[in-house]
Amino acid sequence: MTRDQKQIAATLQPVIDESLTRIRTRRARREHYLETIGEGPKPYLYIIVATGNIYEDVVQAQAGARQGADIIAVIRTTGQSLLDYVPYGATTEGFGGTFATQENFRIMRKALDEVGEEVGRYIRLCNYCSGLCMPEIAIMGAFEGLDVMLNDALYGILFRDINMQRTLIDQYMSRIINGFAGVIINTGEDNYLTTADAVEAAHTVLASDLINEQLAKIAGLPEEQMGLGHAFEMDPMLENGFLMELAQAQMTREIFPNAPLKYMPPTKFMTGNIFRGHIQDALFNIIGIWTHQGLQLLGMPTEAIHTPFMSDRYLSIENARYIFNNMKDIGEEMEFKEGGICRQRAHLVLDNTIKLLEELVKEGLFTALEKGIFGDVKRPKNGGKGLAGVTLKSENYLNPFVELMKGKK
Repeated sequence: MTRDQKQIAATLQPVIDESLTRIRTRRARREHYLETIGEGPKPYLYIIVATGNIYEDVVQAQAGARQGADIIAVIRTTGQSLLDYVPYGATTEGFGGTFATQENFRIMRKALDEVGEEVGRYIRLCNYCSGLCMPEIAIMGAFEGLDVMLNDALYGILFRDINMQRTLIDQYMSRIINGFAGVIINTGEDNYLTTADAVEAAHTVLASDLINEQLAKIAGLPEEQMGLGHAFEMDPMLENGFLMELAQAQMTREIFPNAPLKYMPPTKFMTGNIFRGHIQDALFNIIGIWTHQGLQLLGMPTEAIHTPFMSDRYLSIENARYIFNNMKDIGEEMEFKEGGICRQRAHLVLDNTIKLLEELVKEGLFTALEKGIFGDVKRPKNGGKGLAGVTLKSENYLNPFVELMKGKK
């Protein structure tokens, strides 16, 4: 290190120390709440708010917590993942969601702490650090006490056409930050099954889970913070579809025993028939408690009709709580028949996953993404948004946070 570099490092050190202290203090505050007022049992009941107005989101989030929700996800406004900057301040005019800003994070964290003290249960806050500002939003969340972050290594490439080189670099730094802050990351493999067939493409979900797990480990994120994603997305008219969904959920649970898996509800085949939809969500909830999922994003009977009303969320929470209580220990009671449908399905998906991963070893992840192996979506290596933000490190590159944060608390 040259004299100039030493001077730069010395100048930065107070700012670095202040930032790390701020994150550690936030993490300690969460841990204090968990030790004193506690939290709900797993699977955590996970609901969304998406009014576009942070103050209206607060009203709905607190209502959801009082009804029994454990995690509140504030859906991001349409298109924010494509902004190569972070908006500033409190916002009231989002579209399909609310802007992710540091002030909005602060407002919602304060509101959830208040309602958590009221109901005697810590309420976790979730937002999104996917897109073109993964590390920036991750650090905002670390400063303001978020607990869960959507943070997938492949989602932005596939579903937002963000350049794959940019995304894979950004996910590394964002996961270092989330790991240090004690944030559970969520990955988005469930999205593959909205564009590809849930029966035929099931192995791509598991393959992506394994890729996300390895990339998270490289970034020092512990398994207990890996909310790897999968979903209940088969056509409800499929014969024995429930058994295949059950097999895949149990398989995923056994492959990732320490991860708080994020299980996603039916969406693709929700028709607007609220009665059938409520039954579909009930079947999803049965599998969630049976296979010990970690984060259960609750389905809504009005899925495919409109953004949920508070009454819709109440019905969804009531559905899940009833099933989770009534079937609490079903996973310990039931065994899977040797040679039966569930075991055969799990073996088939796992075998296909191994074959796919072996192909990826030969041709590389970038080539696989170009071929459309995940989600039937093809993306070019040098295409998409954000490539201009990728550059080679110079000999003067300095990022002390990697060493200070990676794999540490």
